Amino acid sequence: MNDNFSSTQMVRKAVVPTAGGIVAAQHRVAAEAGAAVLAAGGDAVDAAVATSFALGVVEPWMSGVAAGGCMVVWRADEKRARAVNFGMRSPLNLDPAHFPLTGAGVNTDLFGWPSVLGDRNVQGASSVAVPGVIAGMALAHGEYGRLAWRELVEPAARLAGDGLLCDWYSGLVTASNAKALAADPDAATMFLDEGRWPILGAWTGGPLRRLNQNRLADTLTQIALDGANAFYGGDVGWALAADVLAKGGFLSDRDLAGYRAEWVEPLRLVHPGGVIWAVPGLTGGPTFARALSALDFDADHATSPEARHVRPRHYQAIAAALNEAFTARLAEMGDHESAKAPGSTTHFSVVDRHGNICSVTQTLLSIFGARVVSPATGVLLNNGIMWFDPVPGKPNSLGPGKRCLANYCPVIGADGRQRMFALGASGGRKILGAVLQLATFLSRFGMNLDEAFHQPRIDVSGLPVIAADPLLGEETLTALADVMPVVPAPRQVYPYAFACPAGVLREAGLNSGCTEIMSPYGDAVAEPGAH
Repeated sequence: MNDNFSSTQMVRKAVVPTAGGIVAAQHRVAAEAGAAVLAAGGDAVDAAVATSFALGVVEPWMSGVAAGGCMVVWRADEKRARAVNFGMRSPLNLDPAHFPLTGAGVNTDLFGWPSVLGDRNVQGASSVAVPGVIAGMALAHGEYGRLAWRELVEPAARLAGDGLLCDWYSGLVTASNAKALAADPDAATMFLDEGRWPILGAWTGGPLRRLNQNRLADTLTQIALDGANAFYGGDVGWALAADVLAKGGFLSDRDLAGYRAEWVEPLRLVHPGGVIWAVPGLTGGPTFARALSALDFDADHATSPEARHVRPRHYQAIAAALNEAFTARLAEMGDHESAKAPGSTTHFSVVDRHGNICSVTQTLLSIFGARVVSPATGVLLNNGIMWFDPVPGKPNSLGPGKRCLANYCPVIGADGRQRMFALGASGGRKILGAVLQLATFLSRFGMNLDEAFHQPRIDVSGLPVIAADPLLGEETLTALADVMPVVPAPRQVYPYAFACPAGVLREAGLNSGCTEIMSPYGDAVAEPGAH
């Protein structure tokens, strides 16, 4: 017996097309905030801003105003894709000597780096990097936003004033990190009961409790009123940086004042199924591009009567392409992330009724980030310094003022049937395989969103094994074993055996959305009032 779980239970999510816009996000409440913006006449970018800030409140262990990330935008009127990079940077005063190696193995968090004294690069204030998400949202909004910035951030402030509703899933996530959260008094006060235990409701469905996020509500209100400058050079940023320095970190108000998000030309990846746009640079985009170009299918499936059926040889080709791409990434880009640990990332996709699309991924890096809260602002901080190799002399080694190498990989694609889609995922290095397979299911096999998201997947992300959903069947599992050893990995709620994706699809003027079927919070929400 390999686990304790039912072998007959089935989980599905409904995918309903609509003429209105749709937001697909890892939390239903955040998707509702974005969908309400669409109903109020907002652009897809407006909805992305509202969803981004709301996610930081209702899914705080994954992202927030201390996050970094990137987005791909499709402008229907311009017929072009653009990308915004708002990745984190290391502070200018970062001192690599503060992170001496212990010589005692590797750390047990997301990356398999050599162990650093006191895990200073993994958690605590010294692991905090310069956040970029507010700057990224402000940059995109300044170009394409229709509604006022204040209207987009205030819904998140109201959610924080209400406080996150604590249920069995939030309790599960918090319980798995309670020991680390308890080490910081402010994190313990916000997330733990009596500073030690996860906050839970009654086993039989009694009344639920809420987090006290009033300080975060005040912070979001100030950002709503004063804009991104409140964080980058204003009072909010000054207070947050002062808290980080007081707790032993390197982040300063100078770092925040000097941070800039940037528009970048996306990678344009032409393949037999159409074209896909991804983010270049220190993201998962270049590795995704390599895997896509290495994907070698036979030519018959596209014209077969069973075109939507992914055959064992197709999964073999996907596994081989991912293995080749990750071998190159690990050798050339300095990313040594463990494929076993969960990341703290969230992805959401938006399409509006006019066909404008946003694909956005943002992250604190580890789950609950640095496990440190800024008491003056109520902000849970990132641990972006862990992206850097603590061993000196490497391309990705610790150093001041450097961009972080990340794995997020939001994409937008167009297939040969004039359909447009946006995809992305959370899940560390598992992101790339999930996005590659979903994009392939849509563009090469002609699946709709319902079929693609319910199709069993595999994961190949640097380890010498293939994680495979047993629902693939014996024939496919046997074929995969010819490529590499196979480890059965059923899809489950926690921990995720695969990445946690979210996507939208536009076809013939109708939009649809879907999220990972095992995600209890994730949902696609249509613009209210649309038909």
